Amino acid sequence: MNEPASPLDLVRDRIAAACRVARRKPGEVTLIAVSKTRDADDIRPLLRQGQRHFGENRVQEAAAKWPALREEFPDTQLHLVGQLQSNKADDAARLFDCIHSLDRPSLLNSLARAFDKTGRQVPCFVQVDVGSEPQKGGCALADLPRLLAEAQRAQIPLAGLMCLPPVGVEPAPFFALLDRLATDHGLPGRSMGMSDDYQTAIMLGATHVRVGTALFGERR
Repeated sequence: MNEPASPLDLVRDRIAAACRVARRKPGEVTLIAVSKTRDADDIRPLLRQGQRHFGENRVQEAAAKWPALREEFPDTQLHLVGQLQSNKADDAARLFDCIHSLDRPSLLNSLARAFDKTGRQVPCFVQVDVGSEPQKGGCALADLPRLLAEAQRAQIPLAGLMCLPPVGVEPAPFFALLDRLATDHGLPGRSMGMSDDYQTAIMLGATHVRVGTALFGERR
């Protein structure tokens, strides 16, 4: 008898199906397994199945568990998907391979100094407040052109834009907005879509989807 598909297999299959509908190649979409609050024993099964992109919300939590895991799986790519405090910029620059939450000039300046200090140029997504929800973080729509211009002057490597649509409403219009903004500003990446809506995000241009619950189950 065939073994039942793992959660990772199911998510990969759904990504491929969404790409077929959108007439895209599955290789255009990076699956980020969001491993916040998960311990090493939860994470290793996905690593053994070949998953290599993982997302964490907090610098301290990631620093506590990922150095040892990366000794076992050195090709792992680590993404910071939560809000970043400016005083943690140095640590984030050393630990992460991509930052998805650049959202304000003060953080931009801290990251620029951190990149100079560490000698690492970490690609950054600018988080956009597409739903006008300041409590979530994110750059206001009106401030986006200025922040992008400042990032370019500071030679911050820009990977694209990121968003968190409002909870409880149809996310498609917000994904479409982020896609249009990225196109208008000539940015290649769109970090959008989570466990409940990553297929919709893919059909609207997502290049990076951040999936936690669908891979790990409900949080303990």
